[in-house]
Amino acid sequence: MEHNQQVHYRAWAEIDLSALAHNVAAVREILPSQTTLMAVVKANAYGHGDAAICRKLWDLGVRWFAVSNLEEALAVRQYCPYGEIFILGYTPPEFAPELARNNIIQGVLSIEHANQLQAYAHQPVRCHIKLDTGMGRIGFRGNSPEECAEKLLPLFSLDRLSIEGIYTHFAAADSPNQDDIAYTDAQESFIIDVYDTLAQRGRKLKHLHFMNSAAAVTRPNPRATLARIGIVMYGLEPNYPVHVPIALKPVMSLHSVVSHVKTVEPGACISYGRTYTAQEPRKIATVTIGYADGYARLLSNRASALVHGVACPIVGRVCMDQLMLDVTDVPAEIQPGDTVTMFGTDGDASITADELAAMYGTIGYEIVCGISKRVPRVTVNG
Repeated sequence: MEHNQQVHYRAWAEIDLSALAHNVAAVREILPSQTTLMAVVKANAYGHGDAAICRKLWDLGVRWFAVSNLEEALAVRQYCPYGEIFILGYTPPEFAPELARNNIIQGVLSIEHANQLQAYAHQPVRCHIKLDTGMGRIGFRGNSPEECAEKLLPLFSLDRLSIEGIYTHFAAADSPNQDDIAYTDAQESFIIDVYDTLAQRGRKLKHLHFMNSAAAVTRPNPRATLARIGIVMYGLEPNYPVHVPIALKPVMSLHSVVSHVKTVEPGACISYGRTYTAQEPRKIATVTIGYADGYARLLSNRASALVHGVACPIVGRVCMDQLMLDVTDVPAEIQPGDTVTMFGTDGDASITADELAAMYGTIGYEIVCGISKRVPRVTVNG
């Protein structure tokens, strides 16, 4: 990638909105016609910047948005004044009036949570009931669907809760392991049976949702009215290197610039701890990005970055604000200000966030969510 003279950042994340549109369209092609896409935009849209992502999603016709907490919900409400915004996790019950005032849908996690929301609410709060069908995290549990449905019936007598749906979260929908597939089958059957039991008891709900990204693209179920689409929308694999059956385009790429170029002689040490020593003359470029920007220190002496379309290894430890690359094999002349692609595409070469994550035992989610706030998000192809 040639240095873009209009970009003057020391490091920046490029957000390709055309890639987002591609991924949304690809998911919609797989979803059953009766299932609506709910875009998961929690954690600042997985680090991509919720303002630009939510506005683009709205332009693409997305009307449902899922977040983690009230603060995120209120932010999305600014960008999508008429959207349906759903909080997946806990909201302290004293904020029930704020939920109602802003037309935000709250997940109800327990009978205690429901009673507390009821006590604080001044007007009805829209709610979906969370079932714990095997994730072991939050939600109502039951030894059988009938028992679970019985536990939910008292919620419908709370006049300041408007119960509109039930939902659960799959624990292993991204796994091809046969035991995990059976586990997901059981989770899916359980919540559908609870939904049907409630309907038989006269409590037919408008919404039933359980599919995350992995389930939506590998096992779409027409019983779901909503599909919560997160990581694949941003172009990453739910369980790298197990590939989903759609062509994804990464929405985020991460870039920095060269600040200094030098040639070092054999025996020269690079960075903290002297973890790299040159064995022969090497050309070293210093790059203005580090772990405070969200580029993990665990990638020291492991990962590469792209300079003029060539993969150049990181040498020495990643510092807080800088790192060093061995650019000896780059045929083009390298100068301060040249663009460095930490992940993304440069010419014929590419590095993905999933690939970086695999190098130190994490997932692509953590890579993109971890890019710090001091790194500007620059949208392209909007």
